[in-house]
Amino acid sequence: MTSKTSRRAFLTATAAGGAATLAAPVYAQGKRTLKMATGWPKKFPGLGVASQRIGDAITAASDGRLTVQVFGAGELVPPFEAFDAVASGAADLYHAAEYYWQGKSTAFNFFAGVPFGMTTAEHNAWIYHRGGQELWEEVSASFGVIAFMAGNSSAQAGGWFNKEINSVDDLKGLKMRIPGFGGKVIDEVGGTAVTLPGGEIFSALQSGAIDAGEMAGPWIDLGFGFYKAAKYFYNPGFQEPTSAESLGVNLDLWNDMSAADQQIIKLAAAQENVMNPADFIANHSRSLDILLKEHGVELRSFPDEVMIELGKATKKVLDEAAAADPMTGKVAASYMAFLDEAAGWTEQSEQAYLRARSLARAAG
Repeated sequence: MTSKTSRRAFLTATAAGGAATLAAPVYAQGKRTLKMATGWPKKFPGLGVASQRIGDAITAASDGRLTVQVFGAGELVPPFEAFDAVASGAADLYHAAEYYWQGKSTAFNFFAGVPFGMTTAEHNAWIYHRGGQELWEEVSASFGVIAFMAGNSSAQAGGWFNKEINSVDDLKGLKMRIPGFGGKVIDEVGGTAVTLPGGEIFSALQSGAIDAGEMAGPWIDLGFGFYKAAKYFYNPGFQEPTSAESLGVNLDLWNDMSAADQQIIKLAAAQENVMNPADFIANHSRSLDILLKEHGVELRSFPDEVMIELGKATKKVLDEAAAADPMTGKVAASYMAFLDEAAGWTEQSEQAYLRARSLARAAG
């Protein structure tokens, strides 16, 4: 083994978790720069940082042959145009959330997060082990894209509101920034869902263009300064019990890659799917403490009645989406079947344990 090959093997193993054993790339004669469009500001905590980590991992694991140039939202294309940029070849990669592309297929929502749906662990299990990835590739291929899980901000906060929510009637007429199926649910109960990039939520709240908005949770929301524009911080986030990020790749580029380079891309995404949720958990609690103690934010919980009505609306939204489009119906059937299967064990394991932990902590 030559010193050059040894160096490539070492970098691949450390940066991408094991691709070192694969053959050398077929187009190793020259270096290539891959342009990554993203759905959030460059190097923004949690999200933008994750995009950069993915790019750095790919660059290191390829020994610098593949240099990833990361563009923040709006630098290369607007955030909601990242998918089209990759599909057309104007960009090579995107790092964003799949529900941004629901206008192309409502099936994309299932690969990001579904109201009252799977937790992060359950969603990972479906994608990696129960057919979710294969369905995702089937949906994306018709647009010239292939995508992989590449981060997760996990359970979302309920959002920022400029009035208290005491009943489902308080949601009627409410203009709320909320994407994906969550937005459809708000529409169903009489509100108006507004789709905005994260970077535009603050100004919309401040100007009164929207009455409420949600993005992720305390860490990201603190960074965006939402506490300056809305009084009440509500939980739980019914709309996204998990919030997966994805790494999309132009399909022609992907098919031209060697198996080694494909593995580098996949493992860089998988690595971030571990690093990113850990990053959020490490920062959410202390950010919540800052919001409550330093900025006087009022923390609220949605009443049970509101959760029940939102749950009913969710069932209607999902049923209608599945009935309207065969591909969405196929994905929904797989998703819901695994949710029904996984929920039984989650209730007996994590849910039961968390209840027990709360009892023990309360007892001192």
